[in-house]
Amino acid sequence: MQSTNAAPAARHLPIRQDWLAATQEPALEPERPIIDPHHHLWDRPGNRYLLHDLVEDVSSGHNIRATVFLECREMYRADGPPETRSLGETTFVAGVAAMSESGKYGPTRCCAGIVGNVDFRVGGRAKGILEQHVVASGGRFRGTRNGATWHADNSLRVFTSGSGEGLYVDRQWREGFAALAPLNLTFEAWMFHSQLGDLVSLCGAFPETKIVLNHIGGALAVGPYADRRDEVFAEWRSQIMKLGQFPNLYIKLGGLGMPSLMGFEMGRQDSAPSSEQLAKAWAPYLNTCIEAFGPDRAMFESNFPVDKGMCSYSNLWNAFKRVAEGYSNDEKNAMFHNTALKFYRLY
Repeated sequence: MQSTNAAPAARHLPIRQDWLAATQEPALEPERPIIDPHHHLWDRPGNRYLLHDLVEDVSSGHNIRATVFLECREMYRADGPPETRSLGETTFVAGVAAMSESGKYGPTRCCAGIVGNVDFRVGGRAKGILEQHVVASGGRFRGTRNGATWHADNSLRVFTSGSGEGLYVDRQWREGFAALAPLNLTFEAWMFHSQLGDLVSLCGAFPETKIVLNHIGGALAVGPYADRRDEVFAEWRSQIMKLGQFPNLYIKLGGLGMPSLMGFEMGRQDSAPSSEQLAKAWAPYLNTCIEAFGPDRAMFESNFPVDKGMCSYSNLWNAFKRVAEGYSNDEKNAMFHNTALKFYRLY
C-alpha cells in the first residue's frame, strides 16, 4: 500500500519573500468575494506554511471569505494502523480551523472545509475510516484526495504519487471509493493529462459522486513533453472537453505555478511576474476549462504555498481576475465564490 506517513520531498520553487514583495500589486476588484478552495499547511525543514503564513496571504487585499484545506500528508500519526494515521492531519487542521473561527486572526474562515486522505485500497473498511475523519474534523470534513499521478518515464517519477499505474480503475480501490456518496462526501482527482481517460471511466461508473479535477488536469510540459506544448495542449483539450460532459465532475482553475510540471518559467525571472504576464500565459488553459465545464462547475484556486514560489497571493488572484474580465458578473461570482460554496457546503 501507499505510504501514509512520509511527507513527499519538496517539488516546487522556494518562496522568496523579498522577490515577491518587490512586484506585489494592489488587489483588483477588492470587494469581490472569494473562496480559496485549495491550499495546504505544513511544517517541514526549511519549508513552513502554517496559519500565520496563510493569514498573511489572505489578508493581502482580496476579499477572501473562506478557504479549503487540501491533504498533503502532514501531521500524520506516528503510530497505529497505517490506514488511520491520516486522521492526524484532519485533527491538526481542525485545530487550525478552530483558531481561525475565534476571530483573532481576521475575518477569513481559514480551513472552513477539510479534504483529507483515505487510501481506498482498504476496500470495504473505507466507510468506517471516513466516518472517523468526519468526527475528527468537528464536522468540517468534506471529502478526500488520492493522488494518482503516474508515468512510465523515469524523469517524471519524482512527481508521482507512489500509487502505481491505474489507481482510479483498480477494483479494490473503487470498492472503497463507493463509500463517499452515501456519506455526502466528495473526491479530488489529481493526475497527469496522460491519465485522464481513467477519470472518464471513474465519472461514468460513479455518477452520484461529486468529483473535482485538481490543477486543470495536469497538462505536462516537462520530461518527455518538453518542447511539445502545442501537441500536449491539443491532446489535453480533447480530454477536458470530454470530461466536461459529466455533470458530477467539477474543475479547479489553477496549479499552473508548478514549473517542474506545467513548464512555465516565470518563477525563475529576475523579478516576480506581474498579473498581466501570468494571465497571458495561463488564459488558454483556464478559458478552455471554463468553456468545457461552465462557470458553475469551475473554481479558481491558489494552490498555495506551492504556487507561491512563482507569484504573490495578490498577483495570483489579480491574474485570475484578468482572465475572467470577459465573463458576466454572475459568472465571475460562480468561479470565484459560489461554485466552491456549493461544492464544499460551506457557511
